[in-house]
Amino acid sequence: MRFGPRRPSLKGRIAARTSWQRYARHSLGIKAPRGMGWLTNPKKAAYNRIYNRTTFDIFKLTKTRRRGTQKKTTGVNSSSVAIISAGLILLWIFSWMFH
Repeated sequence: MRFGPRRPSLKGRIAARTSWQRYARHSLGIKAPRGMGWLTNPKKAAYNRIYNRTTFDIFKLTKTRRRGTQKKTTGVNSSSVAIISAGLILLWIFSWMFH
């Protein structure tokens, strides 16, 4: 089981949206309500629950959190932008040095 950040995968994102299983389910209109994964496939539902609680999405670090019933904000946190931009600069420098 993984702990920490999830690694983004462009191949996985494309495969999830272009699979024939997804096409068949959506074209036939077969959908189970949210939370029914425990009935359809309990082993996969248990794995997904643990995985989603032990890992986090790196893209969600840039989003601000909502508090209470305040207005929904879609802006980015300035400290997150600074951390991400510094990381991208370091990545660019290292890729340039070892290229």
